[in-house]
Amino acid sequence: MKIRIVSFTVHGEQTARRVKDALASAGHACRPFAPESLCKPGDEPLCVPVSDWAGDGFQNADALVFVCAAGIAVRAIAPWVRDKTTDPAVLVLDEKGTYVIPLLSGHLGGANALANALSAAIGATAVVTTATDLNGLFAVDVFAKNNHLFIADMEAAKAVSAALLRGEPVGFRSDFLVRGTLPKGLTRDDAPIGIYITQTEQTPFARTLRLIPKRYALGAGCRRNKRADALEAFFRRELHAAGVPASALRCIASIDLKRDEPGLSAVANAFGVPFETFTRDELNAVIGTFSQSAFVRETTGVDCVSERAAVRASQGELVVKKVAEDGMTFALAVYGEEIAFE
Repeated sequence: MKIRIVSFTVHGEQTARRVKDALASAGHACRPFAPESLCKPGDEPLCVPVSDWAGDGFQNADALVFVCAAGIAVRAIAPWVRDKTTDPAVLVLDEKGTYVIPLLSGHLGGANALANALSAAIGATAVVTTATDLNGLFAVDVFAKNNHLFIADMEAAKAVSAALLRGEPVGFRSDFLVRGTLPKGLTRDDAPIGIYITQTEQTPFARTLRLIPKRYALGAGCRRNKRADALEAFFRRELHAAGVPASALRCIASIDLKRDEPGLSAVANAFGVPFETFTRDELNAVIGTFSQSAFVRETTGVDCVSERAAVRASQGELVVKKVAEDGMTFALAVYGEEIAFE
């Protein structure tokens, strides 16, 4: 995760450094900020109002950690809070690092998990307030996040949690193998409301929450400055032909020569997925049998960008070979991961 940390006092800056060290050791990319007069080596000066800092973080970071009074954090993020599916995780710690509180995006954004990790790493007490956690119940949004499942209806997800909190059974169906034991509260019997892991539009319960596995990597190539609308229409047509909804995509992948290709970046944004790129050497190292193009090899050093990029991103199996049209290429690979209850 890309995490930004901010503090405002001497003691707060010391705690922020402990937070940064703990999170960095867990593999997160951390940027600590403090007023210029308090900056120590490794800190970045806070040169804008904290609300502006928060606004930039909402756009460019996965998590914001405030080491200060909770009120400062709340006022800083208030103008930027939009939706639990897109807001970053926000946490606040007191300046001594005694308590760590997830303020925003506890489940989907990962704030609760970060709070628990920090409590173990720096000896803080995590103050988690989400109802399913407090009652030890199955949290469908955490399950979806951990298994790369797209939540088709957030209102239905809330209704599932509400039913579990009332002690009512929630049905469970899946078109895919799910490892592990069915959590308390879920049943394979009929129920008024239920969860269905599927790529279809079917609704087996009176109220159905569909969870769509994001199990495909779309490998892409295109002529320079190809228009985004043409690319999107082409990709959507090929996805439909493959029987794959756009919500089942986890990424769009290509060669690093296309890193700044505006059309591909725009389509990735439209699909709500990251645009990943790989070097020529990384693509050539992918094992398998791929389509051959002398022209593509001459211009990129790779025989087939779209197929190799899809397989490299997914570390899985190619399921749709290259389709080429009017300076655009499309391929699809499936991730090999299993869905599991933890």
